[in-house]
Amino acid sequence: MSEPGGSELTATLRRIERAAGALATASVSRMDETLPWFRELPADQRSWVMLVAQAGVRSLVQWLREGGGTADSTQEVSDEVFATAPQALARSISLQQTVALIKVTIDVVEEQVSLLAAPGEEQQLRDAVLRFSREIAFAAARVYARAAESRGSWDARLQALLVDALLRGDSPDVLASRAAALGWSDAPPVAVAVGRSPGGEVAAVLHTVYRHARRIGVEVIGGVHGDRLVIVLGGAADPGAATEKLLPAFGEGPVVVGPAVPSLDEATDSARSALAGYRAAPAWPTAPRPVAAADLLPERSLAGDAEARRRLRRDVYAPLVRAGGELLETLDAFFAAGGTLESAARALYVHPNTVRYRLRRIAEVTGFSPLTPRDAFALQVALTVGRLDPVVPVAPTQT
Repeated sequence: MSEPGGSELTATLRRIERAAGALATASVSRMDETLPWFRELPADQRSWVMLVAQAGVRSLVQWLREGGGTADSTQEVSDEVFATAPQALARSISLQQTVALIKVTIDVVEEQVSLLAAPGEEQQLRDAVLRFSREIAFAAARVYARAAESRGSWDARLQALLVDALLRGDSPDVLASRAAALGWSDAPPVAVAVGRSPGGEVAAVLHTVYRHARRIGVEVIGGVHGDRLVIVLGGAADPGAATEKLLPAFGEGPVVVGPAVPSLDEATDSARSALAGYRAAPAWPTAPRPVAAADLLPERSLAGDAEARRRLRRDVYAPLVRAGGELLETLDAFFAAGGTLESAARALYVHPNTVRYRLRRIAEVTGFSPLTPRDAFALQVALTVGRLDPVVPVAPTQT
């Protein structure tokens, strides 16, 4: 006899309750026989599965008692089935593997229907178990979805802390500890890219970053810092090319890539250059996107970036000084003549071919060609910086 509003399987329920322990044990034994990956799990994780299997059988009884065994029932299995170890289970076993475990358990129960069901209730129990298997799978999916959401929120906070540490220039130990918590493998080289955030939920912004990063096979850590999106790239042989493929994750405006460094320990230097370049980038409206921070040295210098001034002084002005006065003299004359080679030659009282030769030498010595407008601008800024801060050795007197 059934209770009002309750299950029609009263006798069957008593049998299932008595057999709960044996069913869970049989299910785990079957998992061990049929699932190779299950046999390789550590003992503690196998014990979690046993606990979940026992909870599943108890949940089946409760579900049937509350009317879940009827065809028109909308009874939903409680997520408490997985409450024994939801976080550990979600970290150790994938959703696909969990569904496989559920299938094994249901198969074992179905095989025991003739022993579990009271006479005349066999088919009703089979139908109920089939519906229960669907509900338990949905419950597992909910648990994993919540675990993924929680893990994603925690990862986002960790990444934000790491990005903050990079931008503040914290010690390598701080960077390493936070990166380790995120599973960062520190694949070289490492570079930092900075651009405008597209806005919206941070989780959605970072999801776009990770989706594109997976497609190109690079490691990334991202964070939204104010209105800026900061991305740390690892394992990209060409960080600029990799960042170009990540552009859909950024908002409008310039995207600047810092120099590649060997590891995350040195990524603060890359982040500092990228940020300085991002602040100075509006001064070069036609800059490529993305643009290397090193290509923005003139703008960075004018914006007050001490590192850019040092680089221009060391890598451009100092080599010109060391090469001899005639290169500086020729460069000054060339700029004074508005970039007209013949006019510069007349001002120097030399043949135009001599000016051509010296301009080629300037390009070889500095890496910037005076004949290219963009390079000429960089050279002019370098000359200005070098003469304002003349901390380079004076060229030896020619004898």
